[in-house]
Amino acid sequence: MTTLLVSQPNFADHRTPEGHPERADRIRAVDEALAAPRFEALVRREAPHGDLMLAELVHDPHYLGLLRGARPAEGIGQLDADTFISDRSLDTAATGLGGALAALDAVLLGEADNAFCAIRPPGHHAEIARPMGFCLINTIAITAREAQRKYGAERIAIVDFDVHHGNGTQDIFKDDPDVFYASSHQIPLYPGTGDPGETGAGNIVNAGLSPGSGGEAMREAYRDAILPALDDFAPDIVLISAGFDAHIRDPLAQLEWVDEDFRWVTGKLMEVAGRRCSNRIVSLLEGGYDLEGLAGGASQHVATLLEG
Repeated sequence: MTTLLVSQPNFADHRTPEGHPERADRIRAVDEALAAPRFEALVRREAPHGDLMLAELVHDPHYLGLLRGARPAEGIGQLDADTFISDRSLDTAATGLGGALAALDAVLLGEADNAFCAIRPPGHHAEIARPMGFCLINTIAITAREAQRKYGAERIAIVDFDVHHGNGTQDIFKDDPDVFYASSHQIPLYPGTGDPGETGAGNIVNAGLSPGSGGEAMREAYRDAILPALDDFAPDIVLISAGFDAHIRDPLAQLEWVDEDFRWVTGKLMEVAGRRCSNRIVSLLEGGYDLEGLAGGASQHVATLLEG
C-alpha cells in the first residue's frame, strides 16, 4: 500500500479556551506518534490552503458569512456552549479542507492507495446552517461533494467511527441516495441524534453502542449492519470520519475501545474498499480528546492503512 499522510502546518492557529478538549496538542500528539520508525514508508505532504467557498457545496449560502461575522478581530469568540472561533480559525479550517482535497486528488489520481489527514478543527457536527460540537465547516461532506463535482464519482461512502454521531454529515446527505453514511456511536450521548431508525433515503445506517461496551459490541455492529450495507452500496471511494474518542481513556464518552479495535475496524473497511473501489480510502481526523488514547488509536489506524 502507498499511504499519504497529510499534515497541517497551521493547526495551532485555531485557538480554543484554556482547558478546552479540542486543542492544538491533539495534532501534536498525532504528529509525534506518526514520526515513529514504523511509519517511515508514509508519503508525507503538508496541507495547502483550500478554497473556503467550496463550503457552499454543502452549507447554506449564508453560512460562511455567519462564520466571518462571528470571527473576532483578535482573541476568541463563542458560537455556542462549546464551539469557539478565533481570529485565525477560518484560515485553519481552510488549510484542513485543502489537506482533505489534496488527499482526495492523490487517491483518485492513483498517486496513493489511501490517505490520512491529521487536521483540525473536526467537522462532522457542522450542519447545513449551524456550526456546533467544536466544528466550523463539514470538511468530509465538502470532500464528498468535490469527489462528485471534480471527478464524477457516482457513489460516495462515508463511515464514521467517532464516538459521537455525525449529525452534520447525516443532515447534509440524508436525502441523497448517492452518498452512503454509516456511523457507530455511543447512545445516549451528545448530540442526541443517530437512532437506528434514522435511515434517510435508505442511505443512512446508524449503529448505537451502549455506554461501557467495548470492542466486541463494536465488531458485532459492524459485522451485522455497517459492513454488509457498505458492501451492498458498492462505493467508488470510502471516506472515513476517524474519531478516536471511543477509546477507553477518552474523557468525553464511556465506550471502552482499545488501540487494537481501531486496527480491526480499519482493516474491515479496507477489505470492502479492496473489493469495491480499488482500495481508495481518504480518512480525516475527527475527535479524540485524551492525548494518549488519540495517539494510540491513530497509530493503529494509520499503520493498518499502510500495512494492510
